This record gives sequence, structure tokens and C-alpha cells, in this order.
Amino acid sequence: MSLIVHHLNNSRSQRILWLLEELELPYELRSYQRDAVTNLAPPELKAIHPLGKSPLLEADGHVIQESGAIVQYLIDTHGQGRFQPSVADALRHLQFMHFAEGSAMTPILLQLYTSRLGDAAAPLAPRITEQLASHFAYLEGELRPSGHFVGDDWTGADVMLSFPAEIAVMQGAGEQFPKLAAFVAATHARPAWQRAREKGGAYYGY
Repeated sequence: MSLIVHHLNNSRSQRILWLLEELELPYELRSYQRDAVTNLAPPELKAIHPLGKSPLLEADGHVIQESGAIVQYLIDTHGQGRFQPSVADALRHLQFMHFAEGSAMTPILLQLYTSRLGDAAAPLAPRITEQLASHFAYLEGELRPSGHFVGDDWTGADVMLSFPAEIAVMQGAGEQFPKLAAFVAATHARPAWQRAREKGGAYYGY
């Protein structure tokens, strides 16, 4: 088995490193740096995939894109039951795996992009702010008493949702959403997350 992670600094690929460390899988890390002016990924990533996005995982002769697909591949193929939901929780897990990128990231990215527009973004700002708050509130309400989004143990959904939860805390919403703050703290306390952070580097203030 040979796994190669194409990792971009300050990106969602950090959670892929975390999962690999949790599963104790050997992998090769190839790191790329964003352009200091544009914040865009370097053109070298386009040699791996035409969109030049990260994360990318080379495995079994395939280049796998999209964080959710990579997480699902890793837990299905190499997890040996770890980070998998129970049969009863499978549908909830599937929904949150898709929610992380399909819904939660939309207002986060809109805020990121419009922040570069200055006053021109003013008409959009109230709607984006409302959407951020509503999505973070939804996640706060969906955390189980166990501190996880699905069941009573860590799953792929927790890996996927760690990033939007981190954004909420990074933006100073930890007091408003204490469950999300506790989830992020528990994530960051895990030795596997700390190993991934050491290998992948600092990102978004963490």
C-alpha cells in the first residue's frame, strides 16, 4: 500500500492528515505553499489534478479528490471499523459527511471571497453573517451528549466537520457555541491531531 497526500498549507487537507494519523497509516506527504499575494495554490498542483485543488490522495493507482471522498475511502478501505458509524447511524453519518462541504462551507467561502471586495461586499454582508450564524447554531444543536456528531465515538463525520467547527471558534464564536468549542478542544487534544499539525504546519491560527 502506498499513500501520497498532496497537502496545501492553510487548507482543509489538514483533516486528511489527522485521519491518517488516527488510522496509523504510513503515507508520503508532499507539501505546497499558497501564493503570498493571491493566496491561491501553486500551479504545481495542476500537474496532479487539472483543478489544482488540495487535498489530493494518490492511492491504489487513483488520484482521489474531494475531502469527503478521501475520508470515506480511508475509513472504508483502511479503517478496519475505526471512524465508521454503526449501521443505525449510517444515514446520519452520510448526511453530515455531505453537509460539511455542501452546506457548511458555502457561507464560510462567501465570507472569505467577499472580504477581498471591501465596501463592494456590504450588500452581501448581512446575509452571509446570518448564514454563518445559522449554520454554526445548527451544528451546535446537532452535537450529541457524547461530544460527537454521530453516535458516541469518533467518525468520519467528526473529521469532516472539524474544519467548520474550527472556523467558528477562530472567528470568536466559541462563547456563543460552547459545544462546538468543546468539540474543537477535544479534537486538538488528540495525539493524532497534534502529530498531523506538526507535519502539516500551522493553519488558520491553529
